[in-house]
Amino acid sequence: MTDILQLRAESKDLVGTVPLDGSKSITNRALILLALAGAAPGALLEHRSTSKDSETLLRLLAQEGGSYDAGDAGTTFRFMTAYLATHSGTQELTGSARMRERPIGPLVTALRQLGASIDYLDNDGYPPLRIGSPEGLGAAGNTIAIDAGVSSQFLSALLMIGPMLPEGLRLQPQGNLVSRPYLEMTLRMMAYFGATYHWEGDTIVVAPGRYTARPFRVEADWSAASYWYSMAALAPGKVDLRLQGLFENSLQGDSILAEMMRFFGVETTFEADGIRLQRHEHILKPVFEWDFVECPDIAQTLAVVCAAKGVNGLFTGLETLSIKETDRITALKNELAKVGVSLSKMPAKFSRLQPGKQFFLIEGQAAWSEPPRFATYGDHRMAMAFAPLAFLGPIAVEDPAVVRKSYPQFWEHLGAYTGT
Repeated sequence: MTDILQLRAESKDLVGTVPLDGSKSITNRALILLALAGAAPGALLEHRSTSKDSETLLRLLAQEGGSYDAGDAGTTFRFMTAYLATHSGTQELTGSARMRERPIGPLVTALRQLGASIDYLDNDGYPPLRIGSPEGLGAAGNTIAIDAGVSSQFLSALLMIGPMLPEGLRLQPQGNLVSRPYLEMTLRMMAYFGATYHWEGDTIVVAPGRYTARPFRVEADWSAASYWYSMAALAPGKVDLRLQGLFENSLQGDSILAEMMRFFGVETTFEADGIRLQRHEHILKPVFEWDFVECPDIAQTLAVVCAAKGVNGLFTGLETLSIKETDRITALKNELAKVGVSLSKMPAKFSRLQPGKQFFLIEGQAAWSEPPRFATYGDHRMAMAFAPLAFLGPIAVEDPAVVRKSYPQFWEHLGAYTGT
């Protein structure tokens, strides 16, 4: 039986201070880098994410051999694929039913070209995997070309093991580089722990060497902040909200929210220990246009904001959304339709204005007579993106526990600050 959470914001105002969890993306990279430096799992890491994904990675890093189960944690699976390729012995790496539908082929092919021993246990190109000893790793050379248009996590997984290879790594991203800020995050964190790298044109060159275990504090999660930005845009009353642990000079690409949400009247002030959100009423323009190629995780949030405000959304850069926890484009289309809003792919002739780009149009203003019941498709971001609609009226959200994947305290925080 599906659990259902009934929501309605009793408070018109959005006022207070929210202690956001640590960034999942930063935590997962730090856990791998510290493990490669020889630190005990979780050691030297402050304010790490308490998300299910990060806790899964921490558990796997503490495991000694056998079968590793990443569940539905995509980042964890990809990072562990490369990490285990550097370790002795033979291990199996598996995941949930949805994980076995998510492609891993480009990363496996690249690791094989570096000399790793990896076999598919079921369907070629997909989990589960058998990963053998690393004796040949690096023996076949150190130059790899990989499609950068599927997932930046493939590139990050390879880069993080680069210093462990006898001759380092020369990584050549091919095609359209999606989520580039996540790649830059990886490189900056590698440098913090002692790696040396540089760019030669479009090639990333990582020198051989060793990581040094150092204390590291994780900044708060900008992806989680996006749901509070959404609430700041939709709350009918006073907005004066502080989000702790977020900073202007962020490693996270989703920090673009501060610029993006000005369109909806939400202003960001950076303070010593975080940010302050306030809303200034102004006349909205009829169309919000954005390329999400560098921040795909907040596309769902902005789609719902557009729907709630009755602003047409013209979105591009959504190439990776269909291979996330669910097909997020289809999921958005289905759930927005429940409140009278359409999401449609623009005709090919429209894309010719910007070759290589696929555009999606969001039209309509969210309204309902009976409380809509939103499915979440096993996707934490679907649950949290639609929750702010509770400021417009009663709604219901299926499988609310799914938020544990990235923001376990979300419903608790939502109730505390909105009265839901």
